[in-house]
Amino acid sequence: MRRSAAHKEETRRRILDEAAMAMRVRGHEGISVADLMKRAGMTHGGFYAHFSSRDDLVAHAIDRMFNDSKALLHQYLGEEPDMAGLAALIDFYLSEQAMLRTEQACPLPALSGEAIRLPSPARERFEAGMDSFRDGIRRALEAGGLREAEGLASSVLAEMVGTMAMARAVSDKARALAILDASRRNLRDRLGLPPEAGAG
Repeated sequence: MRRSAAHKEETRRRILDEAAMAMRVRGHEGISVADLMKRAGMTHGGFYAHFSSRDDLVAHAIDRMFNDSKALLHQYLGEEPDMAGLAALIDFYLSEQAMLRTEQACPLPALSGEAIRLPSPARERFEAGMDSFRDGIRRALEAGGLREAEGLASSVLAEMVGTMAMARAVSDKARALAILDASRRNLRDRLGLPPEAGAG
C-alpha cells in the first residue's frame, strides 16, 4: 500500500511538473491534457486518477510554479529579508539566465496578462502567489527603512515582471539584455542600492 501511494504521488508530481513547464511557455490555454499525459509518459485515461478536471490541474500547476518562486525568494531573502538580499534578487530576476530559462521561470511574467481568464481557483492561487512574492519584497524594504513599503513593493514587483515580459517579447537579444540592464540600474537607483559590481 505504501509503495502504491508513493507511486501515485510521484506520478502526480510528474504531471504537475510537465503542466507547469507547459503553462510557463504556452499559457494555460496551451495545455492539452492528452499531450501533457503523453509527455509525462502516461495514458490519457490515467489523468482522472489524479485530477478531477482540467481546471483542477491548472490550479495545482499554479501552486507548483509558485512553490518554485517561494524557493527563489527564500534563496535571496531568507527568513529575515534585507536590502542586500533584495538587490541580489533583482539582479537574478532581471538577468540573461532568468530570461532564457522560460520553462523554470517565475510565472508572473508569463501569466499575468492572462490571469483574468484563469479558472477561479487558479486565479485565486495566482493572486496568493503574487501577494507572497510582493510581501517578501515589502519586508526587505521595511528592513531597509524605506517609507510606504507596501506601495513601493507593488511598484518594484510590477517593474520586475513587466521588464522580464518585455525583454522576452523582443527578438533581438542585445536589445532584450539592454532592457534588463536598464531596469536593474533604475531599480537600484530608486531603492538607494549600490551599483552592480562591475557596472560602469
